[in-house]
Amino acid sequence: MNATIIFILLLVLMLTGMPISISLGLTVLSFLFMFTQVPLESVALKLFTGIEKFEIMAIPFFILAGNFLTHGGVARRMIRFATTMVGHWYGGLGLSGVLACALFAAVSGSSPATVVAIGSILLPAMVKAGFPRSFGAGVITTSGALGILIPPSIVMVMYSVATNTSVGALFMAGVIPGIGLACVLGGVTWYRAKKFDYPRMPKASLGEKWTAFRESVWGLLLIVVVMGGIYSGMFTPTEAAAMSAVYAFFVAVFVYKDLSMKDVARVLLNSANMSAMLLYIITNAVLFSFIMTNENIPQALADWMLGHGLGMIAFLLAVNIILLLAGNFMEPSSIVLIFAPILFPVAMKLGIDPVHFGILMVVNMEVGMCHPPVGLNLYVASGITKMGITELTVAVWPWLLSMLAFLVVVTYLPIMSTWLPQKLGMM
Repeated sequence: MNATIIFILLLVLMLTGMPISISLGLTVLSFLFMFTQVPLESVALKLFTGIEKFEIMAIPFFILAGNFLTHGGVARRMIRFATTMVGHWYGGLGLSGVLACALFAAVSGSSPATVVAIGSILLPAMVKAGFPRSFGAGVITTSGALGILIPPSIVMVMYSVATNTSVGALFMAGVIPGIGLACVLGGVTWYRAKKFDYPRMPKASLGEKWTAFRESVWGLLLIVVVMGGIYSGMFTPTEAAAMSAVYAFFVAVFVYKDLSMKDVARVLLNSANMSAMLLYIITNAVLFSFIMTNENIPQALADWMLGHGLGMIAFLLAVNIILLLAGNFMEPSSIVLIFAPILFPVAMKLGIDPVHFGILMVVNMEVGMCHPPVGLNLYVASGITKMGITELTVAVWPWLLSMLAFLVVVTYLPIMSTWLPQKLGMM
């Protein structure tokens, strides 16, 4: 009964058009005042202790690093490097977009940042080269979603905060699925380009490839700094985030010199705004999680499912359906922070690995970012391409269907997520 009241309150507030974070906070406060005897002092205490986790510090640092790289010319050099490698294949510029998105995802941690950085440069070039605008939009919108699967990933940090799962293990677990999804999206791009005979670029010489690699190597080295540092134990994921922000600042301002010291203040302000928004969502989600736990809702759900003989296969199918439906109305951070504390206890009782469950949730978030009505990547791509959301939705369908097929593979093949962190001794 209490669960029904909580979710009806939340749904009603969200339907008024209120931001998710405020809807969460008001739902908790309304329920506390009207239906419980929980003292407000304990709520205030939970509010502060809930965001005291060291891992949360990684979020503003990764956002700052991503903003430095977006404004610092790194994306342009990565696109040039990707084009020299795969530009001569069918749909060369499209494949370059997939590869460039995968590389930029490995340094930014954010999907919208990846779409903006790669899309704003590559889409005009694709149209100029003779590709249909819808083809370029489909490639960039879906490939940009790699930003939250290929580590480092802000959404993985959110899942870690919500479930106390190791951030380092999650980052390593995202490597193989991230490369796998990039290959799937690249395969769809190549197939459609060959089918419709889209333009190919001249094959780059070894000298051109070497020059492009040399120019982009400072950006690519950030992958080594973050992943190598975590794997070697040199620093924690949070410390790796701080290192990436410092490194990105150094590369953008002093190496590539695409960003002047005068522009740094603007980048810092933008990053602070984005961080404040995410931290506000986290704070309210922590309160929501507190009220759910206080009312024993996750435990009751787990007992009900197990009592009705719902096994692992059926549960994972139900989770995918719930998360895909949630993706119609909410953005990834909110979905992870609301649903992870509810579904995670059930997953643990069924013996599902927490790292595998985290990757499953992240892949669901990727799909959600690419379909209407609130797919973040759709809105970002709409701003770049000047295409309507309906037109973009039609454009992304071939890639979106392949992402759904990939989701099924990730769901029922846990070794895909767990093999690498197990080999590295992180699980």
